[in-house]
Amino acid sequence: MDFRGVFTIPCTPFTESGELDEASLRREVRFCLDCGAHGLVAPVYASEFYTLADDERKRVVEIVAEENAGRVPFVAGCSAVSARHAVMLARHAASAGADALIAMPPVVRKAAGQEVFDYYCAISEAVPLPVVLQDFIAPVGTPMPPELMARMFAELPQVQYLKEETALGPHVLSQMQQLCGDSIRGVMGGQGGRFLFNEYARGACGTMPACHLTDVHVDLWELLAAGREQEARALFNRMLPLLNFEHLYAVSAYKEVLRRRGVLATSVCRDRAAPLDEYDHRELDVLMAEIDPLLRVRY
Repeated sequence: MDFRGVFTIPCTPFTESGELDEASLRREVRFCLDCGAHGLVAPVYASEFYTLADDERKRVVEIVAEENAGRVPFVAGCSAVSARHAVMLARHAASAGADALIAMPPVVRKAAGQEVFDYYCAISEAVPLPVVLQDFIAPVGTPMPPELMARMFAELPQVQYLKEETALGPHVLSQMQQLCGDSIRGVMGGQGGRFLFNEYARGACGTMPACHLTDVHVDLWELLAAGREQEARALFNRMLPLLNFEHLYAVSAYKEVLRRRGVLATSVCRDRAAPLDEYDHRELDVLMAEIDPLLRVRY
């Protein structure tokens, strides 16, 4: 199974009281599929995985797998505080029907070198699924040296893909391809797709953005894949003001757009690091009106 295209990330919906909103999550997965997503990824950073209890993380995986029903590849997040924790989540994801796994190095207590290698070795040996390394910026992520990642691609058969989203991600993408050769099956970009053109030119096999603009991201990717770069750039330039807005507010912005699009019942976040205020909502009114003609899917 080759991973290519827009692997979109559903947010984790919550009720007004902060509980997992299963109905909205099911609707969100259907929305992603209706938008033409080439793959699904959850629960990861854009899903607020770090705020979820283990049973909630497992339930998110189960719901996404059920609603997807094998339509597109489903990559389940198993970033964890330790190898034992990650293996538990990986085994559950495999039993629930995930097609692959994605993990950052150990979170909370940062690891390096051999400990990171051993962590991914444990994941890759636990279940026979492809593993995506997530090279993510601090403080949540732990950027990994390209040489360490190349060693994992060479020595751990299940480690096959990379999601690269560190500070100079496009440069790391090129370096990894040079270091790994055929041992790496593909590199996907992140950071909301803001650097997609640079990544695509370097051979990226896809991108993993949050799902609030999945239909537009898919259209952008399809234009690039068809060699219609000028049209793709025109589309991207229309998206850019909203991409800049979401760069400031992250999950708060993703969820509010999804709420406005009729996908989520609320925009409640457990991570309230960047709540939207009245000025933000006023600006988002303008940005949503400008991008509305690009939205193919209506809920």
